[in-house]
Amino acid sequence: MKRLLAIELQKIWKNRASRILTISYFVILSFIALIASIKFDIGNFKIHFAEMGIFNFPFIWHFNTYIAAILKFFLAIVIVSMMANEYSYGTLKQNLIDGMSKQEFVLSKFLTVILFAFTSTVFIFIMSLLLGYSFSSYTELSIVFSGLEYLLAYFIKLVGFFSFCLFLGVLVKRSAFAIGFLFVWNIIEGIAKGILTFKIFPKSETAAQIMQFFPLEAMSNLIVEPFTRLSIIKSIKTTIGDNDIKDYDVHFTSLLIVLAWTALFIFLSYKIIKKRDL
Repeated sequence: MKRLLAIELQKIWKNRASRILTISYFVILSFIALIASIKFDIGNFKIHFAEMGIFNFPFIWHFNTYIAAILKFFLAIVIVSMMANEYSYGTLKQNLIDGMSKQEFVLSKFLTVILFAFTSTVFIFIMSLLLGYSFSSYTELSIVFSGLEYLLAYFIKLVGFFSFCLFLGVLVKRSAFAIGFLFVWNIIEGIAKGILTFKIFPKSETAAQIMQFFPLEAMSNLIVEPFTRLSIIKSIKTTIGDNDIKDYDVHFTSLLIVLAWTALFIFLSYKIIKKRDL
């Protein structure tokens, strides 16, 4: 496995665009820390994000993983390009000639996906600890390490999303078309959600129960938006009479659905490469 992973990392590092995107991704992730310095001071209206509690333990695990997940498209481009370049440069055929099996080839890609997701998760973990201990009002260990399920959800979300990107790269062969297909699929899911929610099952939970099995929606459900958990937002909602209680937990069912899609994407990628005339 180390050999397979080393081969893939060498390919990525030697590709200038992939190298720049990967480095940029982690640099931009670190910009989350800059949120602490943002202040709005307009007359009597003052907002300092760090003082709003976004870096308080355990809320910081939810907030940081949600924000970091938005930036996953940087690595998505790397994953798609990684697969597309295999066809463009003929390295896939060369790897097979050199003795690598098609199963090992797909495994090497999946190991890269896991490495990217794991590295990103560790990065967010360390950054969240540093920010939390710098700004949090609560530093007891029992509080600090509660809410770590969001890191697990973040890791699985990245693995699932990158596996989807890998599958699209295998299916389409062109990085631009694969990324385009990803956005088109996102629009398709949005349209389906709108039809189910407002036309077929209005004022019902049935639409959400169906949509949870769509791949991108399932990944989105792993970490829901954290902003309405903030005390200032809760106060505003209470003032306007909005007493709706939102579920912010990470659910085991959601994890299983994304893992099932991940397994399917990798299996289909292998089947396509196995049957395709290379």
